[in-house]
Amino acid sequence: MLPVTAPQPVTGPGWWWLGVHGGAGVTTLGQAVPGGRDAGRAWPAAEQPQPVVLVARSDAGGLQAVQSAARQWASQLVTGVELLGLVVVADAPGRRPRVLRDLLSLVSGTVPRLWEIPWVEQWRLGEPPSAHVPKECAPLARDLTRLTRPA
Repeated sequence: MLPVTAPQPVTGPGWWWLGVHGGAGVTTLGQAVPGGRDAGRAWPAAEQPQPVVLVARSDAGGLQAVQSAARQWASQLVTGVELLGLVVVADAPGRRPRVLRDLLSLVSGTVPRLWEIPWVEQWRLGEPPSAHVPKECAPLARDLTRLTRPA
C-alpha cells in the first residue's frame, strides 16, 4: 500500500509522477518529459486535488503494483488526488510476453489513460534521457500539459 504524504502542492501547470514501485522510471521520465515532480512513491495530500500520474515498469511486479495503487485510488482510500493516468515504461526490448500484455490490458482499464514508453537502450547505458527521447514521449507531454493547464 502506498503511503500518503503532504509535499508542497502543485500550483499552476504541473503534475506528480508517482512511482508505484522502486525503479519504476520516475527520474528518467522527469528528465525526458519536463513539468512533473517526483512524489517520492507516496500519494500527495493537499487541500486542493493534486494531478497524479502513476508510473510503473512493464514487468509482472510493476503491473501488480499498479493494481494495488489503482485499488487504493478507486476505493477512495486516497483523497485530494486527480488521477490523470498511468505511464508504463518497458522493462526490456521487444514484444511483451502474452501474460504481461493481458495483465497490462487488465490494469489499464482501472485508470483514466495509459501511455506506454518503449525500451530505450541509451537510457540503460546511462545516457541522459533528454538526449534520447522516444517519439512516444511527445503525446505524453502534450496530454499532460493539456490536462494540467488551468481552466
